[in-house]
Amino acid sequence: MLLPDSQLKQLVAQKGLVNEKVLEEVSELAKNSSISFGEALVEKEIISDENLGKLTAEFLKYPFVTLGKISIPDEIVHVIPERFAKKQNVIPFGRDKDGIKVAMSDPSNNHVLEMIAKKTNENITAYLATEKDIHNTLHIYRKNLQKTFDSLLKEEIGRTNTTDSDEAPIAKIVDLLIEYAYEDKASDIHIEPEEKNSVVRFRIDGILHNVLYVPKILNDRIITRIKVLAKLRTDEHMGPQDGKIRIAVDHDNLDLRVSILPVVDGEKAVLRLLTSSVEHLSLLDLGMNEKDLKKVTEAYSKPYGMILSTGPTGAGKTTAIYAILKILNTKEKNITTIEDPVEYRIKGVNQIQVNTKANLTFANGLRSILRQDPNIIFVGEIRDTETAAIAVNAALTGHLVLSTLHTNDAATALPRLIDMRVEPFLVASTVNVIIAQRLLRRICEMCRTQTSIRSEELATHIPPEIITKNFGPESEIKTYIGKGCKLCHYTGYKGRVGIFEVLEVTKDIKKLIIEKQDSDVIARTAINEGMTTMLDDGLKRVSQGITTIEEVLRVIKVEDQYEN
Repeated sequence: MLLPDSQLKQLVAQKGLVNEKVLEEVSELAKNSSISFGEALVEKEIISDENLGKLTAEFLKYPFVTLGKISIPDEIVHVIPERFAKKQNVIPFGRDKDGIKVAMSDPSNNHVLEMIAKKTNENITAYLATEKDIHNTLHIYRKNLQKTFDSLLKEEIGRTNTTDSDEAPIAKIVDLLIEYAYEDKASDIHIEPEEKNSVVRFRIDGILHNVLYVPKILNDRIITRIKVLAKLRTDEHMGPQDGKIRIAVDHDNLDLRVSILPVVDGEKAVLRLLTSSVEHLSLLDLGMNEKDLKKVTEAYSKPYGMILSTGPTGAGKTTAIYAILKILNTKEKNITTIEDPVEYRIKGVNQIQVNTKANLTFANGLRSILRQDPNIIFVGEIRDTETAAIAVNAALTGHLVLSTLHTNDAATALPRLIDMRVEPFLVASTVNVIIAQRLLRRICEMCRTQTSIRSEELATHIPPEIITKNFGPESEIKTYIGKGCKLCHYTGYKGRVGIFEVLEVTKDIKKLIIEKQDSDVIARTAINEGMTTMLDDGLKRVSQGITTIEEVLRVIKVEDQYEN
């Protein structure tokens, strides 16, 4: 932020946006979540990102612009090269008789303004725009991947004066795929051979999108290039292979987990993108609300016990655990993890990769970790009775244990441990908190528009009392959708947000565990004690204009949450 936290506090207090009590709450949130005071203001919905930018611009006496609300001509954009725009957080957006208008996150940066003026030989007028707005607008530099690929192929064939596809720049093609996938925030790249060509698909926000069609004749050469980068056997075509690639993209270390598999029409490759930027995410960044964050903070502040994260594959469980480990990672503590696979490297943490060939399983690895004098242990997943027993005993003997389980909701995790033959009194004594979560796609901010849905229509999917609880008694419920634009690939969604259900193991919950009560009874008790269900958390996001009703219903089975 341009304004120091202390100055911004004074400004919002002078404007009457907060009273002394709220000021303290926002400051506490910023401190606990390791974010700026301005980010905490936006998180608590005291002010929007745009209005915070306007307030700052007014105070510093800079003109303000919201790039997301204007159309920027192509000829203006390319006045500044893309690499420079990204590095300096600056975008040109207009030109008039006085010269070129540029949006900057820091309009006081005279060095950058002088460089632009020298390059363009024109006068420059600096406007303040928020970092988020600039980041969202940088997509205007991007060309369609298919067009970029076709022009690259055409250019290379023209340069070599041949139509032979053997001259195709395969290394450039693979680099292009990785670069575009990274910029689109894709989690996976799929390269799938078909009868007549190969299709490249990106998994963005959990959904696969076709992004490129490649001549079938190039598929084998692209797969071979990937094998070379991943140090796999290039002469093996009949069996599966797994490997890893590490490259630098835009000053970020990018790890790619590679899986090659023979299919009917050739070899298919799937590349999982693991970026180091995830290491810097906090639970607040992931979407956890303040009430649930407080429960989790109290749980990991205890020197022993167990914290469980539950949900299906791809729900963000490991990312949530990493966010906690990042907070706990201090030089006074010995943190050791056993994972399958190790997805992100955390400096200062001892991370062990499961290796079944060497008999290094979760259970055996966990036994060895306990002889390494650990304070905190992360077990990638509790899969079997043996691992469950060792993890629970570790939590009982003075260690803080974090792990994940595959269950539908928070309450089901407790009977699941008992099913793994862990004694109920041990479960009740060790588990501090259970975090259940899902990931919802966010509505694209560039094309978000207001709409409405009738409450009786919604009642066919969600119990009426839940609708009234979250939206009030109105017959018409105001919601938002994304119309679709270039930024979101015309899907209406851009990015994801977590929804959470945090079950704190209280005195009453412990009693129910010892009595071997089923998950429905435990869930009802937790709700009565104030637990927010994932459905309620999701509907809150709908009312805030962050996601859609359809997205909530897509990822949550409503009857599981409220069947009684």
